[in-house]
Amino acid sequence: MLPGTLAVREFNLLRIVSDGINYGCGLSLAGLALSYFFNPFLGIPLYLAALFCLWFFRDPERKIPAGDVMVSPADGKVLGIREISGGERRLSIFLNIFNVHVTRCPIGGRIDEITYTKGKFHVASLESASTENEKSTIRIDAGGRPVVFSLIAGLIARRIVCYKQPGDIVATGDRAGLMKFGSRVDVLVGPSWEIVVKDGQKVSAGSTVIARPARQQEMV
Repeated sequence: MLPGTLAVREFNLLRIVSDGINYGCGLSLAGLALSYFFNPFLGIPLYLAALFCLWFFRDPERKIPAGDVMVSPADGKVLGIREISGGERRLSIFLNIFNVHVTRCPIGGRIDEITYTKGKFHVASLESASTENEKSTIRIDAGGRPVVFSLIAGLIARRIVCYKQPGDIVATGDRAGLMKFGSRVDVLVGPSWEIVVKDGQKVSAGSTVIARPARQQEMV
């Protein structure tokens, strides 16, 4: 299926984040003012920008896989899977402007902690973005198996909205937040999980399985 076809189908499901509606209305009103007071054609760029905002902030429903699985917290492409320490790996996902930017909880459980870290605004695809960029980090206790994921700002995406609070009980695939105009999500995956996606693979928030419980022999 072509990416454009998928985007049209998602937009047709017509759930739009309130930010998109606000931007769309503001740009449309500004376009109307230019068209009315100056020249009818002056408002066209603003009308197009309003349509782009409505499309960009789409929030389609997703079919959440059943069972004990970890799903992708974001739409985008797997940038890489890196060993950290103690058998922990970091799976990074890059979002471009064509992806849905509503993020989702990779697994169900209780949110133990949400930490906001000030930082820089490097291009989100760079390795340095993981450690140096501004981010919000969410830790979920999934029945004794903590899962940590970070919503990381980029060069253009300079605002991260987190929908959840510490103490919230979430289900796998629940909406977690919103990142505006391109960014990155990192997931820390412990040794009790087996990663099932590869570098360069495209993933969809809430519906693509990125990890399954590791087989017992692999954990020994």
